[in-house]
Amino acid sequence: MSGSKVAVVLFNLGGPDRPEAVLPFLRNLFRDPAILRVPTPVRVLLAEWIARRRAPVAQEIYGKIGGRSPIREETEAQGRALEVALAAKGVSARAFVAMRYWHPRATETAAAVRAFAPDRIVLLPLYPQFSTTTTASSLAEWQSAAPSARTSVVGCYSAETWFVRAYADVIRPVLEQARQHGQGTNAPRVLFSAHGLPKRIADSGDPYPLHTLQTAQAVAAELGLVAAQWRLCYQSRVGRLAWIGPSTEDEIRQAGADRAPVVVAPISFVSEHSETLVELDIELRETAHKAGVPMYLRAPAVGVQPGFIEGLATMVQRSLSGALGACPLHAGRRCPRGLCVAANVRGLQLPAMGAKA
Repeated sequence: MSGSKVAVVLFNLGGPDRPEAVLPFLRNLFRDPAILRVPTPVRVLLAEWIARRRAPVAQEIYGKIGGRSPIREETEAQGRALEVALAAKGVSARAFVAMRYWHPRATETAAAVRAFAPDRIVLLPLYPQFSTTTTASSLAEWQSAAPSARTSVVGCYSAETWFVRAYADVIRPVLEQARQHGQGTNAPRVLFSAHGLPKRIADSGDPYPLHTLQTAQAVAAELGLVAAQWRLCYQSRVGRLAWIGPSTEDEIRQAGADRAPVVVAPISFVSEHSETLVELDIELRETAHKAGVPMYLRAPAVGVQPGFIEGLATMVQRSLSGALGACPLHAGRRCPRGLCVAANVRGLQLPAMGAKA
């Protein structure tokens, strides 16, 4: 790719950048057909009702971290680090950020990419585990405004060796701290906490639960944990729908009953935002205290951890060269239309929401 101009588009969910942005952010979230799977007229009305009902709670949450989400700045920092890592591999690339529910949205980013006039574009969702509610939703929005340059897609990397090692590296020192506290008492328990998903979406064939399990199993093996020393659990439930489980809150209470120190590792989050800084660091820490957990520690998201950035750069480089083969991660289940194969495409074809994986 020497001499070619490459644009790498990093996708993330986004978050409000000021208190006044909370309501429109929530409105965008719940209007997404991948989130509320009802006919459009009903979805628009229901989204408005849910957003207005949730806004006061969300404003209180963001108020605990300065009234805004840090996710855009975190993602931009990852982009700058990725540019440096790619340059070291001989790839001249510029990173762009596209947020799903707040600025910069896909249309804004697509205009910036078009002005950059790249020879190649690599779409790189920062969702390690594929879901129709995250990766597919972000790519669907991109498709409507996509520049015409030749495009590659990196769809998931839930159990890629570099990703597993990067997360193990950020967990290991925190786990060692817990082990020192637990000497002579119960061994620490690692809770791999992922963002929740409504059960009806999982039951429709969404591969996300399988991917999160693959991540948790691989990271646990890398850390040398036996089955009794770790759990996969889910956080961030909203509303009265049935969600996949077990919940992180329930697992923390069980650890308290067992008098086990806890290390929480947010394995579906690659940057810090409200789910880590408020839900894990404040709300669930308080739950742990009330439940009698003897020590509660939280491993950081991978962020700009060198191994993580280097792994992303390698995926981008391989996608540009066409070297990515069929995804080995799905235990007999196919990727949704091959999206985690980083296939070169001009017209991006996306899986139908709720389609079988």
